[in-house]
Amino acid sequence: MPTETFEFQVEARQLLQMMIHSIYSNKDVFLRELVSNASDALDKLRLESLRDDTLGADVSDLHIDLEADPDARTLTVRDNGIGMSHDEVVQLIGTIANSGTAKFLKELKEAQGAGAAEGLIGQFGVGFYSSFMVADEVTLLTRRAGEAQGTRWNSTGEGTYTIETVEDAPQGTSVTLRLKPVDDEDKLYDYTSRWKIKEIVKRYSDFITWPIRMAAEAPAQAAEEEEGAEPGEAPAPETVNSMKALWARSRSEVTDEEYHELYKHISHDWSDPLDTIRMQAEGTFEYQALLFLPSRAPQDLFSQGHKRGVQLYVKRVFIMDDCEALLPEYLRFVKGVVDAQDLSLNVSREILQQDRQIQLMHRRLTKKLLSTIKDMMSAQPEKYATFWQEFGRVVKEGLLSDFDNRDAILAACSFATTHDQEQPTTLQQYVERMKEGQEHIFYLTGESRAAMENSPHMEAFKARGVEVLLLTDPVDEVWVEAVPGFDGKELRSIAKGEADLDTEAEKEEVKAEREKQQQEYAGLLTWMGEQLGEDLKEVRLSTRLTVSPACIVSDTNDVTPALQNLYRAMGQDLPATKRILELNPGHPLVSGLRAAQAERGAAADLAETAELIYGMALLAEGGELRDPSRFTRLLADRLERTL
Repeated sequence: MPTETFEFQVEARQLLQMMIHSIYSNKDVFLRELVSNASDALDKLRLESLRDDTLGADVSDLHIDLEADPDARTLTVRDNGIGMSHDEVVQLIGTIANSGTAKFLKELKEAQGAGAAEGLIGQFGVGFYSSFMVADEVTLLTRRAGEAQGTRWNSTGEGTYTIETVEDAPQGTSVTLRLKPVDDEDKLYDYTSRWKIKEIVKRYSDFITWPIRMAAEAPAQAAEEEEGAEPGEAPAPETVNSMKALWARSRSEVTDEEYHELYKHISHDWSDPLDTIRMQAEGTFEYQALLFLPSRAPQDLFSQGHKRGVQLYVKRVFIMDDCEALLPEYLRFVKGVVDAQDLSLNVSREILQQDRQIQLMHRRLTKKLLSTIKDMMSAQPEKYATFWQEFGRVVKEGLLSDFDNRDAILAACSFATTHDQEQPTTLQQYVERMKEGQEHIFYLTGESRAAMENSPHMEAFKARGVEVLLLTDPVDEVWVEAVPGFDGKELRSIAKGEADLDTEAEKEEVKAEREKQQQEYAGLLTWMGEQLGEDLKEVRLSTRLTVSPACIVSDTNDVTPALQNLYRAMGQDLPATKRILELNPGHPLVSGLRAAQAERGAAADLAETAELIYGMALLAEGGELRDPSRFTRLLADRLERTL
């Protein structure tokens, strides 16, 4: 059959040029695409030979050959797989010239943004054409297993392509690229360079099941003589991929050292991982995952530019490094590999389509990681303590963003507590220790454990032996406002609202006394409210103080100052809210001020005392004084009078 010459349509030519120059972010992926096609061809031949005993194909040594010729500037990717018939070449390799091209280009022009454009391009399975990024001419020679004749396809990627029948083609497919001249400014893209080819294979195709071979480097003359090799003897082939996909091997076949080596390779971390998690999903959608929990947090974990996500493979072919779609942001420290059998990918294999398979993997991987962390808490407490110290702040971000898994996240969290100076507690353990009649899970937020333990807000809780969670991470200020409770118990800040610690019986016993105190202090409360009204919403008697004269609290539904500062740091300025001053009627300073105010009214020195009490309460909780110099002057004057 004579050579047939076909001319690309105008639209097809435009599309091809766009693919060559615009689609791929990295030229190296052309070799990944060709090797992936070759691997698929080998898979198909193996399956076909099992179905058809009469195929007559040799499947004893299925492999992929890479052959570079620096002098001729050619690179050939050859496989001995299923091959293609003449009609298949027309249909598959000629896809780009099909009649839907004009419509596709129209949609492409209307697409908003590069991401949308690449999504459209993903509808055309033409990764083969990435060859023209690096080649001036591409020749494909193929013969389908079981057929006598082969087919040659050739094109320069411009106006035309040719197809002809070949009598003596070997089984399988070879793609030969006549490479473009080397860019003098960038020697990294010499694709006849042995080290460059091996680098690409190692990065993208190292775990492919089939051996990828290259001719070994020719030995030196001395070495030839020592080994008895004949001069000019062709070098033996060298397999340049490991074919060791650890996630595809049984656990018993892989050592911890091999897992650790893979972790260090993909994470660039010099230390061993804290834990290794394997996962295999079977059924209508199959994938395997090998995930690692690091033993220490990277320095850029909270930086905006921090790269997150795990490596994505499809049928052991590397697709992308940081696949953010597979895990939520609060698990951004997790490293590893996910290998799917089939995914909806765009032509460059670089961007995932948002489909249900990705969402399904996202959900399952997230649940597996959270359950692993929770199990580690009880089964390996020392390992969990290390993990939580390094990554607890990040995991708690999920309480704000992952509503579906909020209970699982809470179950995996631990918190410092007044119950134990050393050991943190889970919410479940807290609930199990709650006192009879206690209805709430109490917590306090602050900058440090020491500051919170000495906080006036803690006094009544200490006196009654009521456990309080001590939350020191900045994210704690936010999530406690969003999470209503745990196991039917409401989360309650001891620095907000009333401290209602009395049982029903106790309330009856102290009711009369409280009413009496309220009457006795009514004048002082009203007077102090007038004196400090610019700063405060209310002045009232406290049930939470046993030692300190006063404390500042927020109203039940108000935003705390610490949370206001967080929002302000993020550029969201919230309106200021007035707070509440609580007085301890049992403290001599407060009772003395009550008596003096009742006797002397609005004396100037009493007003200064009220101001000092408010300032001390503000400082005790770590707040900021509006006028520190005035407070210092008033305090110094008062101290001077006592000498």
